[in-house]
Amino acid sequence: MIPRSVLSIMPKGIREQLVQLAKQKEGIVQEIRIRASKPLLIVMNNEEYGLTPQGLGTVSRSWLVTYEEVQAILQFLSGYSLYALEDEIRQGYVTIEGGHRIGLVGKAVIEDKKVKTLKYISGLNIRLSHEFVGCSDKVMPYLISRDKVYHTLVVSPPKCGKTTLLRDIIRNLSNGYSGYGPYTVGVVDERSEVAGCYMGVPQNDVGLRTDVLDGCPKVEGMRMLLRSMAPDVIAVDEVGSLEDLQAIEEVLGAGVTIVCTTHGKDLEDCMKKPQLRHMLEQGWFEKVVVLSNRNGPCTVEQVEDFRRNQVSVC
Repeated sequence: MIPRSVLSIMPKGIREQLVQLAKQKEGIVQEIRIRASKPLLIVMNNEEYGLTPQGLGTVSRSWLVTYEEVQAILQFLSGYSLYALEDEIRQGYVTIEGGHRIGLVGKAVIEDKKVKTLKYISGLNIRLSHEFVGCSDKVMPYLISRDKVYHTLVVSPPKCGKTTLLRDIIRNLSNGYSGYGPYTVGVVDERSEVAGCYMGVPQNDVGLRTDVLDGCPKVEGMRMLLRSMAPDVIAVDEVGSLEDLQAIEEVLGAGVTIVCTTHGKDLEDCMKKPQLRHMLEQGWFEKVVVLSNRNGPCTVEQVEDFRRNQVSVC
């Protein structure tokens, strides 16, 4: 339940508690939140618990994390050299083996009006990477045809599985799905969430024919993939800025399919954002997939053929 790569960076006391938890309780651990002088919290099956000596319990009885324990985790994480992780720390997170992402907070060190690094780090959010292989299977028939992959936008509120669904769409396109494809897919993984690369190697299954630019800004990454990797499809997570719009226009102009995600409750919500409204009104996206958490992550509420104004419910 708790991956080895996560347990290996924990101080002995916390590690032993987590090992015992794995023996006592079944479920999907989504987050482990560690804050100095605060309770150690675990999000499991979308519910928040405190970690107590007896296992999961109320927050009020949870293990209080010391500042020294936070610093010990950082030392294990960095191999006793935080300087070696300075580039990642500047972004506010570190990705470890298995694709698990550790968010960091502390005092920002500013240089030339930009964050140079973080010091006095006092809080960690360990987001465990979970693959749901096959979660896109029922939506794939709406996104592909004999002739092409449709330009697709996945719309989802936070924590409803948009990145998980995108990852599985990429896998299906890259491997080939039900006689369609396979396709060469280029992924710009700006926050290391899609492929979960560790030392440049994807830890998540993104398919056999997928090339990943890890930790690369979306706009620059899309242009780099167009210039050098000859993709059939480019996939990116969380678009919406003016710069994103300009880069997507270049992708479409090159005859490459775009598959991407954005934050939003529904299409109406997307239309309130100027750049997204422009892309939708201009018909840049042929299919729009709307997600919710109604029946758990990756619940597909509808697939809209935006150009034909047709709505399908999966």
